[in-house]
Amino acid sequence: MSSAESTVIEADKQVPTRHLPGDLAMWCFILAELLAFLLLLGSMAFARGHWNEMFSAGIATLHPEAGLVNTLILLTGSYFAANAVKRTAAGDQRALSRGFILAALCGLAYVAIKITEYGILFGDGYNLRTDTFYFFYFFTTFFHMAHVLIGMAILLVVAQRSRAGHYANQEKVRMAGESAASYWHMVDLVWLVLFPLLYVLP
Repeated sequence: MSSAESTVIEADKQVPTRHLPGDLAMWCFILAELLAFLLLLGSMAFARGHWNEMFSAGIATLHPEAGLVNTLILLTGSYFAANAVKRTAAGDQRALSRGFILAALCGLAYVAIKITEYGILFGDGYNLRTDTFYFFYFFTTFFHMAHVLIGMAILLVVAQRSRAGHYANQEKVRMAGESAASYWHMVDLVWLVLFPLLYVLP
């Protein structure tokens, strides 16, 4: 074997192989959830095209500060989740449970702010039946909040199982951690679309 061929083989060995983070079943679930959100957002875009003045008037009654704070909270949660997976892969056995608990606490803060915002809007006389804008606002944000709660549950279950040593080996820990973090990132991504659509765009 020539020295050139040997060099190529050694280089190939050093190139890290890419893999889909987490479990394939979780990605099928994530894609199904994204499809549901896509259909919902498409319906909202269609309604906005027909009742643009109604949507603009409705957006003016919302609280963009609360939306911005919740955006920062979810991004912080995603940082904790991603960092936990990274540190676990580097050998820190307790990083997954710590990081996922912190991410779940960010989710709890998001839910608390969102419920407070709902309370203010209800107090001002707005609800699902007020008009088309408020129907879409309350329905889409509540649907998203439900997914935040699901994401929190997934993170906490994986954190508890990891801390209790229920996973057979490091590969199982990696798969579970990546799957949970991927779902959480999906929830974050959907909010990054919802926030400008509902709070920023006139």
